[in-house]
Amino acid sequence: MQTIASEFQKQLSQPLKIGSVTVNSRVLQSPLSGVTDRVFRRLVRRYAPQSMTYTEMVSASEIHHLKTLPRLMEIDPDEQPISIQLFDCRPDFMAEAAEKAVIEGAKTVDINMGCPVNKITKKGGGSKLLRQPEIAEALVKEVKQAVDVPVTVKTHIGWNDSEINILDFAQRMEDAGASMITIHGRTREQGYSGFARWEIIAQVKEKLTIPVIANGDIFSVEDAIRCLEVTKADGVMCSRGTLGYPFLVGQIDHFLKTGELLPLPSLKQRLDCAKEHLIGLWEYKGQRGIFQSRKHLSWYCQGFKGASKLRDECSHINTVEEGLNLLDKAIVKGTM
Repeated sequence: MQTIASEFQKQLSQPLKIGSVTVNSRVLQSPLSGVTDRVFRRLVRRYAPQSMTYTEMVSASEIHHLKTLPRLMEIDPDEQPISIQLFDCRPDFMAEAAEKAVIEGAKTVDINMGCPVNKITKKGGGSKLLRQPEIAEALVKEVKQAVDVPVTVKTHIGWNDSEINILDFAQRMEDAGASMITIHGRTREQGYSGFARWEIIAQVKEKLTIPVIANGDIFSVEDAIRCLEVTKADGVMCSRGTLGYPFLVGQIDHFLKTGELLPLPSLKQRLDCAKEHLIGLWEYKGQRGIFQSRKHLSWYCQGFKGASKLRDECSHINTVEEGLNLLDKAIVKGTM
């Protein structure tokens, strides 16, 4: 397995400084819409208790217009450190939302400048801000003035292959007052096709003084090591690699701190985790949680004999009992 140079390894074993906040981990759990709710974050934190996690992205417009805060902003008192991610293109709305995020317990406020979804970009938010750097700067400045916690940014390397402007864009974000930037090594147009271009993140790291976090194609400890070797980033953020596998952030974190590879979870451990995830969604969201659990269970059911059939069966469950029975049967078969 590829190793990290000793001096760089020593650096990565140290806490991450995000402005005035110190995080005792260089591995972060990415915000993922429809995924990183309280139930999912609790599972990730079990294996990575010191890592920064993020809420699902929250609309600043929704916060402005609603009398009560969206449930997406709910934070357990003991789930720290955590950041609340916001999106919009109006500085005043974002500042207002940031103030409420801090009251809820956010240690940092993250501004989404990377969401590729049309309904977000058409309104000027998400990755559309890559094409509107002046507005992006205004957002960072306004939010920074409104709150006394660090303001961070998550974005892509560019809109498309002919508009890879992350070097200039990232510098603008630092100059505007951002305390950290996370960069997904793909363009907005690229989606999840092809490969993350870590070498471009490396160029950003060379240029900025604030922490740069690398994101994209981190599915294993080995991936994280290769990414850090290429980018020399201050840390990595895990996204799709944690779907059905909340162990990943902790595995990478443990390696960076100790140089030791943890054993991979057994099939029983993975499916026991799936059971806990299912029960947690039911207890937190009721029947809606059962429907949401179908996709989560499909992610857990990967890479073992009978996984395809189990995925199909789990995609049709309507009760906790149905899901638990299917998973228990799979555990018995897998341990025989």
